[in-house]
Amino acid sequence: MNSLRLKIGLLVIGAIVAVVGLATLVAVSVIGRPGPERSLGPAAIQIDLIAQLVERHPEDFREGEVQRGTMRGKDLGLRIREKPARGPEHEGLTQALREVLVHIGRPRDVIVTQPRPHAPPIVSIPIDDLGYIAVPLSNTAPPQAGWVILIGWMLAIIVGAAGIALVIAYRLTRPLQMIESAIASVGPDGVLPPLPETGSAETRATAGALNRLSARLKSAMESRMRLVAAAGHDLRTPMTRMRLRAEFLDDDERQNWLNDLDELDRIADSAIRLVREEVEAGGHEPLKLDEFVRRLATELAVQGQRIEVGVLEKAEVAAAPLALTRALRNLMINAATHGGGGTISVLRLSDVAMIRIVDHGPGIPPEMIERAFEPFFRVDPARRQSVPGAGLGLAIAKEIVERLGGRIVIRNGDGGGLVQEISLPLVFAPTKMDAPV
Repeated sequence: MNSLRLKIGLLVIGAIVAVVGLATLVAVSVIGRPGPERSLGPAAIQIDLIAQLVERHPEDFREGEVQRGTMRGKDLGLRIREKPARGPEHEGLTQALREVLVHIGRPRDVIVTQPRPHAPPIVSIPIDDLGYIAVPLSNTAPPQAGWVILIGWMLAIIVGAAGIALVIAYRLTRPLQMIESAIASVGPDGVLPPLPETGSAETRATAGALNRLSARLKSAMESRMRLVAAAGHDLRTPMTRMRLRAEFLDDDERQNWLNDLDELDRIADSAIRLVREEVEAGGHEPLKLDEFVRRLATELAVQGQRIEVGVLEKAEVAAAPLALTRALRNLMINAATHGGGGTISVLRLSDVAMIRIVDHGPGIPPEMIERAFEPFFRVDPARRQSVPGAGLGLAIAKEIVERLGGRIVIRNGDGGGLVQEISLPLVFAPTKMDAPV
């Protein structure tokens, strides 16, 4: 019910049905409601007139007089008979016709019979104690036909209104749907794909505005990347000069200067890497994730990083090995450095492979988890000097994973520590059963 298209469709349908219903109510109040009174009323009046005529001159309608052809009976084709017309009685029409006769003030115990299927019904009219007059009852709809026709007419209007409403709702919400589709197709670089500027004036205007917005975003992104890359590159020259000058300082002071320069060097190098990840897409190739993670964890363990290998389920993904190595190294080193060691596992889910890294550290305060992927983020800024790193590891890992079509989330574990999870789409290799015959 939250869909704007559905709301507009229901509004249009309700408006059309309300107008038609009001018009129908007015028509019924003016010309009368459908029912036996309308369909059998004229026939009931004719039957009463025939009955009165026969009752006034019964001798003209007896069997013998009608056969001689000198009386009204022959002219009208009527004669008095002892019994009602042959055929099974039509109880519905009989009851309805009697009610109409009562309604017009001429009650008569008429009997309606139907000699054959689909044949016109015959009305047998009692004439005092003389017998019955049989007349055909033609062009008469069933008693409930009027209501059936009215209900069918209303249903047809509702179905037609629903079709019209859907078309109107689609046309009205098409620009909004185009905006939604454009936002959903935003690439990892934050740029919208170009939209065709076709259709109505409003649709063309919306597409043009989105294309101009995409061009501005792309220009801003490229300008930002050039600025960061230039700043990181230009920092190298003054840092080199400062490092040379530090050699002439006292031992204690020189070491402090060198520590600060090392941190600046790490920040500049990380900034350049972040820009490189945003610019370079890299080629994807099938990668056995379990073997890849085991090899990377072993390399880091040899380098002294406290990383253990947990459950490694077999999974194959499409990724750029160099980029994925950089992302996982950042996350694993982050767990080893800030979390007091961690365990990495590979889990195969329905359509994704999940890499889970669980450390033994204090985690991140819940109010700061949303900021963890921001560049240069630190949980405790005071630890910048004591803990190596520039605060760009998570930002770089997030950029790489999203470019690979995956997703990365971090959360605090139930038993403490930080949980880092990377989800990558699986590569489903065709089996013999899937091969075409």
